[in-house]
Amino acid sequence: MRDEEKDQQVRPGWPRLALGALSGVLAGLASLAVAEPVTAAVRPQSSPVIAVGGASVDATPAGVKDWAIRHFGTNDKFVLQFGILVVLAVLALVLGALAVRFRRGGAAGVLLFGAVGAVAAVSRPDSTGITDALPSVVGAVAGALLLYVLVGRLTAVRWPAAQSGSATEEAGDGLSAPAGWDRRGFVLAAASAAAASAVVGAVGRSLNASRGQDAIASREKVVLPPPGSPAQPVPKRAGLRIAGISPFVTPGSDFYRVDTALVVPRVDATTWRLRIHGKGVRRPGVYSFDDLLRRELIERDITLTCVSNEVGGPYVGNARWVGVRLADLLAECGVRPPSQGGAADQLVSRSVDGMTIGSPVEDLMDGRDAMLALGMNGEPLPFAHGFPVRMVVPGLYGFVSACKWIKDIELTTFDSYDPYWVKRGWARSAPVKTGSRIDTPEPFARPGAGTVMIAGVAWAQHRGIDKVEVRIDDGSWQEADLAAEDTRDTWRQWSLPWQAAKGGHTLTVRATDRTGAVQTDKRTHTIPRGASGWHSVVVTVD
Repeated sequence: MRDEEKDQQVRPGWPRLALGALSGVLAGLASLAVAEPVTAAVRPQSSPVIAVGGASVDATPAGVKDWAIRHFGTNDKFVLQFGILVVLAVLALVLGALAVRFRRGGAAGVLLFGAVGAVAAVSRPDSTGITDALPSVVGAVAGALLLYVLVGRLTAVRWPAAQSGSATEEAGDGLSAPAGWDRRGFVLAAASAAAASAVVGAVGRSLNASRGQDAIASREKVVLPPPGSPAQPVPKRAGLRIAGISPFVTPGSDFYRVDTALVVPRVDATTWRLRIHGKGVRRPGVYSFDDLLRRELIERDITLTCVSNEVGGPYVGNARWVGVRLADLLAECGVRPPSQGGAADQLVSRSVDGMTIGSPVEDLMDGRDAMLALGMNGEPLPFAHGFPVRMVVPGLYGFVSACKWIKDIELTTFDSYDPYWVKRGWARSAPVKTGSRIDTPEPFARPGAGTVMIAGVAWAQHRGIDKVEVRIDDGSWQEADLAAEDTRDTWRQWSLPWQAAKGGHTLTVRATDRTGAVQTDKRTHTIPRGASGWHSVVVTVD
């Protein structure tokens, strides 16, 4: 008699359904555990969770992505992966309970989800081929077999007829358990599966952790040569000594990170190559990391801003970057800007993780310090910020300029190609908007009456900040004291001593850039080209 027919003769009471659900969870854990060492043999991005997560990110509407960044910040990737695991756990519970009645159907369900992971892995932009499907396939087969075996222990013996007084026996916890079921076999199989999954998963994670050792070693060996065009010393008065204000130079560990990479790429600098090609490129080129190190390097202080930065948000930071002037490299390849008859008006940079970012060629070659950065704050780029090479372009939001882990530059036109973010509703061109932020006092602070220092930062990259003003409640605008300017490509700190009276107050800030344009009070969302509006905080003076 077939398994399906045998199973249908068995009454699936809820205790057995619960054990079936437990079997589903164990099968799911086994699938993920077995996939770990296979992932280590293929590549980290082929992990089922990472592949499905990446596909989910790509399919998520821009507004939802922006909401996630706004509410979860740089933890958005952790939240996504946690959410995927929760969904998988629920599905495993359902499949396990289903397998009690339809044993083969439950196992087939596990295989189906393995197929979803496999398809997601091989369809990723950075997929290296069919081998990316192996972790999902191998893990799903292991999970399906385990579920089939565990449920078999629950259906090994028929249940007595419903009217029989001996239909059940009391379980140790006082719940009704199936009469005659293979208790010993189930417990041994479940415990063995759990232990084996833990060991295999741990081994897999260890192998994955060691996989990037070549990249780590290559970064440790990098010695950045002295720049041929060093940055000027930061003026002593550029950084104010005021508690609570953002430091003038943002440490790498505190620098914001907003990207779609669920696994930070670890690229070996010794094997890294950059290809420059495309429309209007008369002399295509391929460059190694050492090739770039041998060129004249420039060193510049540049403030970067993410387009997902809400008014008053944290996604802006200032660092000292070292790299190769991008305009020189493009000119060497025969590229000319559109204003000089160049055929391409868009530069598409591609990352090793498949991200594509489009930048206006005219902006990259207009004399600003656009660079292929190799270093940040005196050391090689951190992996999270693009090692070995990334783009840095002052005055443009990151989604149209700051390609991390770059491997390819293609010259094309805006009419012929839409990069990643443009396909999702964001603008093709996005200069950084003039912005300002109150760092101290913080929202809902309760300072004491008397002199309270209001302070923060303002930015208008490639234009510079000319003035910052603060308003208390509905009073007149008061001009704040500006810290010394480093360059027009960096933010400026500002401060205003306030004689605070008791009660609730609203503090508002606005900035004026060097073109004379005053920061607008009109509130706009981050989509499609950056948020705008005045930043305000509410405080209560005691």
